[in-house]
Amino acid sequence: MRVYLVIMDETPEARVALRFASRRAAKTQGAVHIIALVPKQQFVAFGGVQATIEEEAKSRAEVLVMAAAGNLLQESGRMPTISVKVGDGAKVVADYLAEHGEVAALVLGAAAEGTPGPLVSHFAGQRAGQLPCPLMLVPGGLSDEQIDALS
Repeated sequence: MRVYLVIMDETPEARVALRFASRRAAKTQGAVHIIALVPKQQFVAFGGVQATIEEEAKSRAEVLVMAAAGNLLQESGRMPTISVKVGDGAKVVADYLAEHGEVAALVLGAAAEGTPGPLVSHFAGQRAGQLPCPLMLVPGGLSDEQIDALS
């Protein structure tokens, strides 16, 4: 079974990547894995405050990924595999790919304007030739209709 890995956050390009991956999975009898990233806090507050900040960030990520999964389930009838991970995005994704050999493609959305995003820059840059699977970049400016036609 083909597995498409999508990294979910609150950006429009993440939504575009998820739509593309879900359409590809439906057409290839595959599955979608979604990772919601929670960045590690850059500062250290008092222990209780730090834990509260990190827990709130993790809760926001869980709500985001559950909403995305619900939409995917509603549209395709298939529930994706969901993970919420804390840490550096590139390292979390690289570790996930190393642990999940069933992933057939990493699907990332590139921002419609400005820089493409940190994960796109990382995985499409010097590390591109070292990925264990193909990297699919979906332009963030595509409409739903364009994504449906392309996937």
